[in-house]
Amino acid sequence: MAKNEKFRTLEGALEYVQAVKMCTLFSNKVEGLPALWDMIDLPEIGGGRTKWGARVEAIWAWKNELPETYPDEVFYGKIPSGLAVLMAMDHLREVHYPKAHKSVSDCRDLAQKIFEIIRLDPTETAEIRAIAMERHGCSKSQVDTALKQLQVTLNIARDPQAGTGKDRWLPFREIYHDFPG
Repeated sequence: MAKNEKFRTLEGALEYVQAVKMCTLFSNKVEGLPALWDMIDLPEIGGGRTKWGARVEAIWAWKNELPETYPDEVFYGKIPSGLAVLMAMDHLREVHYPKAHKSVSDCRDLAQKIFEIIRLDPTETAEIRAIAMERHGCSKSQVDTALKQLQVTLNIARDPQAGTGKDRWLPFREIYHDFPG
């Protein structure tokens, strides 16, 4: 598939991610980084099962389905701007990881505490928020910021085997054992 060829299927999305190496889901606000949104040949309004439309529904499903279906080929994560991205696993390994990975000890204090919650008992976002807010007296926004930092620094990743459509977090190294420490 060419980088500029539109598609309608999960398989088309896989080919696109493999071709471009990394793309945002909805936004093309990062210079040089294409957006999946622009390449999907589905209606922006209507055509879906919800009020969001077929294109949004496809992206929302594919962000989970691609890494679940093709765990050795596609990674879902966040970049420093906080935007969600899909990337080819070879790009993650060879380009993104060496640039983006930071030790958890370099993260903010709350992020380190949340990492320990995840390390000891991997769970979904809502439960992590509840535990962190109760234990550490922080706000939902502070937890979300800490989770984002842990994703951006590649200390946690979405469990590609979750299969629930919900974000279940694991330490990055539990999923990707062969990445350098």
